Amino acid sequence: MWTAFPVLSAENSATSRPNILFIMADDCTYSEIGCFGGQNAKTPNIDKLADEGLIFNRAYVSMAMCVPARHELYTGLYPMESGCAWNHGRSKPGTKSIFHYLTDLGYRVGISGKKHASPKEVFPYINVPGFEENCVLANEEKEDITGIKRFMEEKNDEPFCLFVCSTSPHAPWTLGDASAYPPAELKLPAHLGDTPEVREAYSRYLAEVTYFDRQVGEVLKTLEETGNANNTVVMLSTEQGWQFSGGKWTNWDLGVHTGLIAKWPGKIKPGSETGALVQFADITPTFVDVAGGEEVPAVSGKSFLDVLLGKNEKHRKYVYCMHNNVPEGKPYPIRAVISSEYHYISNLLPDSIYFEKHLEAGAHGEVWWERWKEKANTSTREKYLVERFYHRPAEEFYAVETDKEQFDNLAGNPIFERELEKHQNALDAWMKTQNDPGVPVDTESEYEKRYWEN
Repeated sequence: MWTAFPVLSAENSATSRPNILFIMADDCTYSEIGCFGGQNAKTPNIDKLADEGLIFNRAYVSMAMCVPARHELYTGLYPMESGCAWNHGRSKPGTKSIFHYLTDLGYRVGISGKKHASPKEVFPYINVPGFEENCVLANEEKEDITGIKRFMEEKNDEPFCLFVCSTSPHAPWTLGDASAYPPAELKLPAHLGDTPEVREAYSRYLAEVTYFDRQVGEVLKTLEETGNANNTVVMLSTEQGWQFSGGKWTNWDLGVHTGLIAKWPGKIKPGSETGALVQFADITPTFVDVAGGEEVPAVSGKSFLDVLLGKNEKHRKYVYCMHNNVPEGKPYPIRAVISSEYHYISNLLPDSIYFEKHLEAGAHGEVWWERWKEKANTSTREKYLVERFYHRPAEEFYAVETDKEQFDNLAGNPIFERELEKHQNALDAWMKTQNDPGVPVDTESEYEKRYWEN
């Protein structure tokens, strides 16, 4: 149940409370960013932000899909609790979000750019013009910072919370300067098949990552120009992973791991890093904590303010993830739990072949997946990657530090039996708290029922 927050006293008025600026990419694999080890993309603005703030090396989304991830971010709830456990889903009527919590604390709370947040009663945001909302436009116009600047400057007696949500590098990959990334010179990540078509598509993807980085620079420059930089908590997220196979729409690290950076002048130590486990559900209660509000009742997440301030090196014991493939493809429910040492995945229909409609249809005219599959007929490496994508075992268990590519499945290895069981139990317990029956949730009928109910 949601409870209104008390009115703040004069000494806790707007001037003493920080503004909040959250900048988010769209389908940006965290490991492409320079400060997270990226070897290709030029991301000077994001890397500078990391140098001035705190890098979260272990931050996650519960679902590697745009809509559920954003609902988790704004509500502080896991997908089954908000009601948005499918892509293009909606949160349950009566659900409260960051837009309620911070408004009650005297903040102006807005979004510029991609929304994917409905119904309006759950997300009563101020619409701030400037960034494109449609993530699948091929010829997107350059952002206009005027609206963001106005939002930052108006009503100086009230602090602001602004979510700037880019549509880059969501497919189609048409923005930025792909000529800066000659395909033959790229260092292909281990998860990508090596064909001319893959390299060409990857070049365009990297160009959009750099396009997003430029946008980050423009927004941060505006924050400086409006005189708000020293009293603003800035947080940046890369959202979920790319639309290449094995990223978005999976529970693999490449999909659910988000690149998270925070800067707070005078509060966060510049150039610092943390291995604390956090996830999107923790961000809303953290922002309420930053704003001086009381603990938010009845949310899944919990504040990691102590991690931001360097008072604690740990936050969670486990991070929880899930995937419902409907309506993006045939049923293929996945659940996962991640600890500081291991990443456990339970594929609930392991005898099924994974199918995702955008990939198989060659959305936006892409042919790289077809060429990749053709090469798999003659190449062991490409065949392994294709088979890994389509045919998955009932259980996957990976060592986080020593197997970042997640190619060495430890499930079935007796040496890791005890640790595997711990993670199985943790996942089972979490699913029970979520009233998540698993397989029955990932069906067309259930999706339709939940969607229209919400």
